[in-house]
Amino acid sequence: MIELPSPGDQSPGEVLVLLDDPDGGVIERSVTRSGLRVLTEESRVGRSVTVGVVVPVGSRDEGEGAHGASHFLEHLLFKGTARRTALEISAAIEAVGGDLNAFTGKEYTCFYARVLDRDVALAVDVLLDMVNSATLASSEIESERGVVLEEIAMHEDDPAGVAQELFGGQVFATSALALPVIGSQTGIAEMTEAAIREHYRHWYAVDHLSLVAAGHVRHGEVVAAAEAALGRAAELRRAEPLPRRGSAGAESASPTRPASTARVRPTEQVNLVVGSAAVSRMDPRRFALAVYNAAIGGGMSSRLFQEVREERGLAYSVQSFTSMYSDAGAFGVYAGTSPTRSAETLEVIQDVLRTVERTGFDAQELERGKGQLRGALVLGREESSNRMVALAESEVITGRLAGLSESLAHIDAVTSDDVAAVAEYLAASPSSVALVGPESMGGSQ
Repeated sequence: MIELPSPGDQSPGEVLVLLDDPDGGVIERSVTRSGLRVLTEESRVGRSVTVGVVVPVGSRDEGEGAHGASHFLEHLLFKGTARRTALEISAAIEAVGGDLNAFTGKEYTCFYARVLDRDVALAVDVLLDMVNSATLASSEIESERGVVLEEIAMHEDDPAGVAQELFGGQVFATSALALPVIGSQTGIAEMTEAAIREHYRHWYAVDHLSLVAAGHVRHGEVVAAAEAALGRAAELRRAEPLPRRGSAGAESASPTRPASTARVRPTEQVNLVVGSAAVSRMDPRRFALAVYNAAIGGGMSSRLFQEVREERGLAYSVQSFTSMYSDAGAFGVYAGTSPTRSAETLEVIQDVLRTVERTGFDAQELERGKGQLRGALVLGREESSNRMVALAESEVITGRLAGLSESLAHIDAVTSDDVAAVAEYLAASPSSVALVGPESMGGSQ
């Protein structure tokens, strides 16, 4: 495991070769004169490159009156800069056959473009222009406010998504992680332009940003493109570099007692999620949790799929999942079933979890779980976008890098005792249940 330099510890212009992975690529890190951190992973095959600008702000960082501001800003930064209109931003990338997009999470925001290797400098220029020089015109704020409100309404029409949000709200009840990334109808409608602009001014300082590129790319090319793009900016906001999430004190994010909530929706099915708090992405038990998750509900051969769908026909879709953050985590099981069988489905799921906690997995189940993780890890690295995200999260959250061989070794090293310890830990955590469906399922909120 390689430790990255802390933000602010590397001298501008200094190039560090962090990892030369024979199974992956060369990972290098620089800091520009303006304070922008640049990380690249040079692949030896393919022609694609994914370039991302990562901002260390997510929904958990939003103060009073700014809940949903990070996601709102994600929309607004596509609406124009001092140099480009909204059309020119999208047309610049699409004209070379690239894709331009963004996402907001609970712990960071990322703007990214996937392009051919010949167009890396263009992608860097467009992304840094968007992030550093957004105009945030009043007319665009009001226009996009309506778009975000429609997105929230669309989300409310997705019962599975609502069930997931309710579950997260219970598991992380004492933390800002409980809040939905997208915000609320009331919060977005009432958010002032001043609050949005202050959120942008505070978080989008150049010293807070990381420029990350993965694929068929050379580090020096990305650094040169970044310096040129920043040199064209009318203004660069400066601030002290922020510590990584993984180095900050942990929040108490777990419920203190079991919780259950239901929300009525005029649906044919009941969407249910059951689970509990789990380990964080900084916890060494995360590999055992990943194996447990794959074995119990990660595919058609998993314990849950076989018991809930194949043996009893209770649900078409049933799967387990994990959510891991810098200081907290969750494990859950989702299923969609009929209102008349929702209570039975929930009981069967909980019985499967209890059985695994008592008896563990057999050798074949454990090996299948490991095999799923190994395959997903290796195949995922064939996509430059996945490697960009992994590199970005190393920079802004964990401060750690691991080569492919090391990551596979961590998976292989997981024992049945490790998985049993995780199962016991989950069983001892307060259980949370979220239900979304028709009134006949019982209970409402």
